[in-house]
Amino acid sequence: MRAANIFHLGIKELRSLWRDPIMLVLIVYAFTLSIYTRATAIPETLNKAPIAIVDEDRSPLSARIASAFYPPYFLPPELITQAAMDARMDAGLDTFALVIPPEFQSDLLAERRPAIQLNVDATRMSQAFVGSGYIQTIVTDEVRTFAQRYRDAAVLPVDLALRVRFNPTLNKSWFAAVMQVINNITMLSIVLTGAALIREREHGTVEHLLVMPVTPFEIMTSKVWAIALVVLVASSISLTAVVQGMLAVPLQGSLALFLAGTALHLFATTSMGIFLGTLVRSMPQFGLLLMLILLPLQMLSGATTPRESMPEIVQQVMLAAPNTHFVMLAQAILYRSAGLDVVWPQFVALALIGTVQFGLALSRFRRTIGESA
Repeated sequence: MRAANIFHLGIKELRSLWRDPIMLVLIVYAFTLSIYTRATAIPETLNKAPIAIVDEDRSPLSARIASAFYPPYFLPPELITQAAMDARMDAGLDTFALVIPPEFQSDLLAERRPAIQLNVDATRMSQAFVGSGYIQTIVTDEVRTFAQRYRDAAVLPVDLALRVRFNPTLNKSWFAAVMQVINNITMLSIVLTGAALIREREHGTVEHLLVMPVTPFEIMTSKVWAIALVVLVASSISLTAVVQGMLAVPLQGSLALFLAGTALHLFATTSMGIFLGTLVRSMPQFGLLLMLILLPLQMLSGATTPRESMPEIVQQVMLAAPNTHFVMLAQAILYRSAGLDVVWPQFVALALIGTVQFGLALSRFRRTIGESA
């Protein structure tokens, strides 16, 4: 009878979710458009950056520098005057403005070490940071070639043989797409379970459950398996249709092994969602609490930056978070084709963390049910 109660209560959760259009839209968005835009919206290299050049020298060298900027890294340079430079940058027409002073070529040939001014619109952070280095390299190469009157190829004393594994094209979208799926699995599992509990409290259906022959364990377990099933199915479809299909990201490892690890992770995060749902009384409060929980979990789990670059104390503390181990096993399986013999420590850690969080959430849930009674 206990298994039957858990099953039927879980079906009730699925029906409630099906009748909630806002949550359905959130699920579809999180596993489709969110992943696609995260992988493609931010360019991985400088692309069509607008640049203007103030050429006050009008020499062969200044013309040579101007002709060195071309697509796809830069748009064709706009030759402007000194007076128009500030107005164009204030209007957002140019990200870079290169000022070549008068007598630049003559001063260079006379070894007077002339200076070129580069103005950068730093509000365009991605282009400003990368583009400054590109421009410095381009100008330096052109000036050196002009001064030496030939293009030299430096012969290094050591021949460096570069081998790139797992991502041979160094395509950042491969990493961004999978990590966005990982982050959305954590986010949605917490949001959906917490929202389901709060929705029942707001609609008064908790009182209906109290008069039924069901236990808090059965109620909580039904919410865990129902939400976990929804997120598990949505994530598997997203990996095959969006990540592998639309974005053409090659996933190396076993999808079945990854989904098994995802199920353990969902056991922990859905329990966390129920625990958080018992701490608040309304959805606005739940949303504010999520900002304090989700941001540190996602930023410090290793999904954004490597854990090795974090302080040692942060690395140790985050071992208590389930998504830290989930990110580790996901990267190992999907990027490096690792098997169970490699990721079994993460599976064990997720099972232990999930058991502890389920116990804490069940204890808190029973106390909340008792207060409602």
